[in-house]
Amino acid sequence: MFREHRILAIIPARGGSKGLPGKNTRELGGKPLIAWSIAAGRQSGFVDEVAVSTDSPEIAAQASNYGAAVPFLRPEALATDEAKTIDVILHTIAWYDNQAVTFDLVLLLQPTSPLRTAADINLALELYFSKGAQAIVSVCQADHHPWWSNVLPADGGMQEFLRPECLNAGRQKLPVYYRLNGAIYLADIDFLKRNRSFWGEKTFAYLMPKERSVDIDDIVDFRLAEVLMATR
Repeated sequence: MFREHRILAIIPARGGSKGLPGKNTRELGGKPLIAWSIAAGRQSGFVDEVAVSTDSPEIAAQASNYGAAVPFLRPEALATDEAKTIDVILHTIAWYDNQAVTFDLVLLLQPTSPLRTAADINLALELYFSKGAQAIVSVCQADHHPWWSNVLPADGGMQEFLRPECLNAGRQKLPVYYRLNGAIYLADIDFLKRNRSFWGEKTFAYLMPKERSVDIDDIVDFRLAEVLMATR
């Protein structure tokens, strides 16, 4: 509980993964990947329940071993490639509502962000209240400036690839851009139920450093996480 608000952390961990098969149970730093997000939630000291939503008995067993609640196995309709994360979140909240267990805030901790810490969670909570927010979303500085990117025509011509203000411009003179890093999504539950999204007029960014912002989608991301975890 934080400032009289009960907090539910949800870790969505589907069994299937095309980018990196079996990634949620893949060993990272001596633990399965999912264990790092469970630990961050539990070590926060303010999260009342850390719940894993999964369709996989293997993931469920590992999550339980590391101290997470696994109150159900996710229905097949919410375990497809097309299933939306917001529906997984709302399904989990509804399960607890049906058990007469209520929370004020929901915290989405994606297992693919193992370098996010309990301190990040707590700072995001403090930011939520200091801003009078309805939601907080974590970001980090963009790895590559988006102005250096563009689509390519069929012939691969680059005549209009760069906008004029980029030509002969140094990186330091370009405006700073940020990207979603996938580590923390925090919201008022009533707002999330009404809005079906973390985005609104009172959504604010929690800025994280790039070294804690790896979002694992493929083996390259995983190897980078291994290096960063070994050196921190």
